[in-house]
Amino acid sequence: MSTPVIGVLALQGDVREHLVALAAADAVARPVRRPDELAEVDGLVIPGGESTTISKLAVLFGVMEPLRARVHAGLPVYGTCAGLIMLADKILDPRSGQETIGGIDMIVRRNAFGRQNESFEAAVDVKGVPGDPVEGVFIRAPWVESVGAEAEVLAEHGGHIVAVRQGNALATSFHPELTGDHRVHSLFVDMVRANRTRESL
Repeated sequence: MSTPVIGVLALQGDVREHLVALAAADAVARPVRRPDELAEVDGLVIPGGESTTISKLAVLFGVMEPLRARVHAGLPVYGTCAGLIMLADKILDPRSGQETIGGIDMIVRRNAFGRQNESFEAAVDVKGVPGDPVEGVFIRAPWVESVGAEAEVLAEHGGHIVAVRQGNALATSFHPELTGDHRVHSLFVDMVRANRTRESL
């Protein structure tokens, strides 16, 4: 089977680091800003950054509605930090005008682990990632307050949910793209490959 093409939503945030991590995980990685670019990918990463800014830029670039449609139609998608917020069906404390893509039945709290100067790293056991714990980088990170019946909790830290999967949607509160450990990206690439196999049957 050909190598999957995975986009990184390139509106704001740590886009380059995700492109590098995806390439290291044996995917063809490319930035996505417009609906026509979105239509050409097998999966999509929504990076960390500022969720309100990403939301507003997605609307401005005309990609929000096509993105919602593809995610709800089953496009594999992975969100880190702000990307986790974007994939939530509900935000506890949204800013004015903030929208989400949705796709995971979860309620999230923005900046739950503290401000920028309270950022930290921690070892996190992530279900589905073999080997040692993942080194999680938490930067103004959200956490998941609760999940619905369809969502699977993959990891917790300090008693709070920090990684979730629902169907083809994966989300983490932390930034694995900043560590040089590409195992979470490999998990996502495997999800994209499995989805392509299902679609080809």
